[in-house]
Amino acid sequence: MIYLDTLILNAIETACRRFQRLTGRTNIWLAVQLTNLSIVVYFAWAGIAFATADAELRVVVGVFCVALVYALVQTLFRESIEAYENSAFRRVASGKRNPRRVRDAFLRVSFLALTLFFGCLGIAVYRIFELRILLLTLPLLVLTTGVLYLLACDPLPPRAVAVPEERPGLAQVPIKVGETP
Repeated sequence: MIYLDTLILNAIETACRRFQRLTGRTNIWLAVQLTNLSIVVYFAWAGIAFATADAELRVVVGVFCVALVYALVQTLFRESIEAYENSAFRRVASGKRNPRRVRDAFLRVSFLALTLFFGCLGIAVYRIFELRILLLTLPLLVLTTGVLYLLACDPLPPRAVAVPEERPGLAQVPIKVGETP
């Protein structure tokens, strides 16, 4: 499974670098966007559970969602994307690899296995029992797994993302004074 994790991580890093060259946005920006999307999906999931629950469970779900929003504001949304990107750029410029590549490998493998296992099992259970709550569980797992992979990638250094006029091979021919192009 570690071999599969490495293959997926290298493929995602290559795709992130192409995306960065194309748009100028890093894998960190993508991870934050996926995190925002997973928060929306999570609250939709909680809303579905909230709508079909009795009064006691509604109170518990409501208090949990409020506590979760408070925790997100205190942790995840505290630093800006630019601060994370600058930290990653400094690390890449000094020649260091992302420590999350190794440190979070078992976490990524666990989420990957859970996503694959629950993907097959969850769809089968949904078809048999028609539990609506399962419709949002698999996307949450996929989004969380995607965020873990994106955060383990290294962005290109800022100078490696060139503006089209600065790319080698596309040099402009100098024009002499008085000539028209």
